[in-house]
Parts: sequence; structure tokens; C-alpha cells
Amino acid sequence: MNIPKDPVILLSFINTHLRDRYPSLEELCKSCDIPMDELIRSLASIDYHYHPDKNQFL
Repeated sequence: MNIPKDPVILLSFINTHLRDRYPSLEELCKSCDIPMDELIRSLASIDYHYHPDKNQFL
């Protein structure tokens, strides 16, 4: 899957997918073949971190 490179756009893209299609970040990453550590690092660069209880980056 082609994902946005810009972290701000990526944030919106990932949170939308988490809200609408996937019950967890792990499921999203497996299904879309996205390296979870790279995704987490990219969003941490703009100070957003995954919260499993909310299933979103905040």
C-alpha cells in the first residue's frame, strides 16, 4: 500500500484507517504491509503516539 510520506498527512490517513477499518495498529500494519516501527517513528517526529485504548495516534 502506498502511504503518505508527510507525517501530518500520514497521521490523518492512519487514524482514519484505524477508526474505519482496523481494530488495532498491529492489524493495520500487517494487512497493509507497513513496518510498524517506521510508522511509529514517523508520527513520533511530530509528537503523536499510539494509544491502544483509543486505537488512534494522539
